Amino acid sequence: MDGDGALLPADETGEIVYRSPQLMEGYWNNASANTEAFAHGWFHGGDIGHLDDEAVVWFTDRSKDIIKSGGENVSSVEVERVLLGHPAVAEAAVVGRPHEHWGEAVTAVVVAAPGASLDADELGEWARERLAGFKAPKAIDVVEALPKTATGKIQKHLVRKG
Repeated sequence: MDGDGALLPADETGEIVYRSPQLMEGYWNNASANTEAFAHGWFHGGDIGHLDDEAVVWFTDRSKDIIKSGGENVSSVEVERVLLGHPAVAEAAVVGRPHEHWGEAVTAVVVAAPGASLDADELGEWARERLAGFKAPKAIDVVEALPKTATGKIQKHLVRKG
């Protein structure tokens, strides 16, 4: 679905929305959340993606994790997948951090694989060889650990804060 509530044709990226008799009717005692989540008669879960021509849904990213850099939208998931392909990277989180020229700068925060040595400049060059220039991290921070929830999910809101 696009931002105006129109359903999109195959291979056009937009918000993934849901409608089903089995879907919840709304949030308990939270009218403002219901208004936002159920706009245009569909449930908006905050995921971005597209349908292909066989009606398969392809997930791109969470809408809150899309990085807006230099007028382009960058999927944090796409950049993370590339970084995780490097043999010295055990974990990666990619976020947008404020930047006066780009709006947001693509920033990677990575953890080295056990026993591996990780050089941020070398990893940046490696990423630039595999990503479009606007998607490549402008900064890479190597850390000992990423902040996680009790269930092991990376807390990107804390990574954004630095």
